[in-house]
Parts: sequence; C-alpha cells; structure tokens
Amino acid sequence: MRIDPLQLLPVTGRLSPQSSLPASESDKSFGHFLSEALGEVNKLQSDAANAGVRLAAGKIEDISEVVIASEKATIALQLTMQVRNKVVEAYQEVMRMQV
Repeated sequence: MRIDPLQLLPVTGRLSPQSSLPASESDKSFGHFLSEALGEVNKLQSDAANAGVRLAAGKIEDISEVVIASEKATIALQLTMQVRNKVVEAYQEVMRMQV
C-alpha cells in the first residue's frame, strides 16, 4: 500500500484543488512555507510601524488605517505564537513517548 506524503498548502483565502497548483508550489518544503509565513508576519509588523510613523508625521489623516494595520499585525503575531506553542507542545509530547 502506497502512502502519499502530506502537502502543505499556503492559506490564500480561497479553496482550490491541489491539481491547479503550479509544479513549483507543490514542490516547496515545509521550511519554505514557514519562512514565507514568518516573512509575511514581519512585513505586517513593519507596515504597522510605518503607519504609526506616518500618522505622527501628519501624512495620514485617517487614523483607522493605522488601527487596521496595527490590528492585522497583532493578530498575525498572536497566530504565530499560538502555532509555535502548539509545535513545542507536540515536540514535548513526542519526547515523552516511550519507545
């Protein structure tokens, strides 16, 4: 019986069948997806910081843009921390197993 490897797909906001993915995306490793996700969180954090600086400089008149950017960054960071906690918890559980 052949067991196919799991394929991790990026969250894009829409569901799409695996067959529609380009060959380059289906060959990406877990580490690559993790790096992309952390890069996106970092980008959101820097965008929120830049929005705050622009607001202080008077370049942004609508404070809601800054609040939205800040909340996006906060939620992304919280999600990242929860994923990290679950991975550490799973690792600790595996290490407690007796072979």
